[in-house]
Amino acid sequence: MEFKVNNNKTKYQLEVIADNKSELNELCFINNKLHIGIGDKKLEPKNVVKILINLIQTANKLNITSLLLPILKIDNFVTLATRVIANNDYQVQKVGHKTENKNSLQLIVFASGDKKSIEQGLFIAEGIKFARHLGDLPSNVCTPTYIAKEAKSLAKEFNLECEILDEIDMKKLKMGSLLSVSKGSIEPPKLISLSYKGNAKAKPIVLVGKGVTFDSGGISLKPGANMDEMKYDMCGAASVLATMYTVAKMSLKVNLTIIIPTVENMPAHNASKPGDVVTSMSGQTIEILNTDAEGRLILCDALTYAEKFNPKAVIDVATLTGAVIIAIGKHNSGLMSNNQNLANDIIKASKQAIDGVWQFPIEDEYDELLKSNFADIANIGGREAGSITAACFLARFTKKYHWAHLDIAGTAWLSGQKKGATGRPVALLVQYIINQS
Repeated sequence: MEFKVNNNKTKYQLEVIADNKSELNELCFINNKLHIGIGDKKLEPKNVVKILINLIQTANKLNITSLLLPILKIDNFVTLATRVIANNDYQVQKVGHKTENKNSLQLIVFASGDKKSIEQGLFIAEGIKFARHLGDLPSNVCTPTYIAKEAKSLAKEFNLECEILDEIDMKKLKMGSLLSVSKGSIEPPKLISLSYKGNAKAKPIVLVGKGVTFDSGGISLKPGANMDEMKYDMCGAASVLATMYTVAKMSLKVNLTIIIPTVENMPAHNASKPGDVVTSMSGQTIEILNTDAEGRLILCDALTYAEKFNPKAVIDVATLTGAVIIAIGKHNSGLMSNNQNLANDIIKASKQAIDGVWQFPIEDEYDELLKSNFADIANIGGREAGSITAACFLARFTKKYHWAHLDIAGTAWLSGQKKGATGRPVALLVQYIINQS
């Protein structure tokens, strides 16, 4: 799809009409003008995104090849519109099929604006598509080794510093918590780090992405229904890898490091068992009460490893708990942090990117639910406040820096007929980094 500015040769034109007689997204054609009613709704970014998605889906159904868009009065409209439209053009690629079915809509023309805004929107859309593609790959293709190869390719393309630790390296670093998850699988674990340096003097922002390429639950086996969706348990890893791609593509003046602990969680004769006690890289001991609470076990060692980069801030991104879906559904990602200024920066970026978050508390009363009679900490805290106790667990390993946690279990993919990765929260993360540059 092509995006241009100031070209009035387009056959079809969009007009947005605010009145009380029409419903949000109501469409009609009048003299080659596509009218969209927004009813009595305010023309705010969330509604604009809905309008744009409905617009391009309708245009494709009607075999419209090009559209002229007016500049709507919201911040960064051209960038937002470009990103939303380009992202909606993404198609799941079936295994063994290299060709895609082209949509009819191939040209978007803005009545005014600048090429830089279009370019930024396209870069972010490319990053989102990258994350979606990785998430949608089957787990027998997208293994820890595959993710490591993707990281190496990015390092080569953008001249990034790349380090990939294997099982022997992690044993030397005493990452007993991470290795306890991978030992039941034939797939070897990896700890991947990539570093981009766009500002020689600045401390790096560090993103940590959970990369469980398939989560069976281990010995605490998950129910069989919908278990195929556990290939999406590496969407945190996909999102930080895609964020690195986007930041490098945009040549932002920041320092960014991503860390990806990636494993497969399987039941086997040598897999971790409920009641086992392991020692993390930090030296803290962990009683594994549930092997299906494995994401925090790989993240805690990665968060300790993050200390070596002397970070400005660390944000981990993880499909961590089903409890977050029960709490806030699938519209917002859960946000928890040990620093309110960092949390505020993320909330600001989420609003700008239309990639919502909702902040949860992480207080001492919740942390007490993780007490263990046999180790320093248990890996679960019971049924109550499951998303919060998971974050409290991670907070024990982040005391030396400002840290935030994004639980994307509800937002990383869609189920049902529209099954597929969403690419969230790439737009949020990129916007946060832009704001820091």
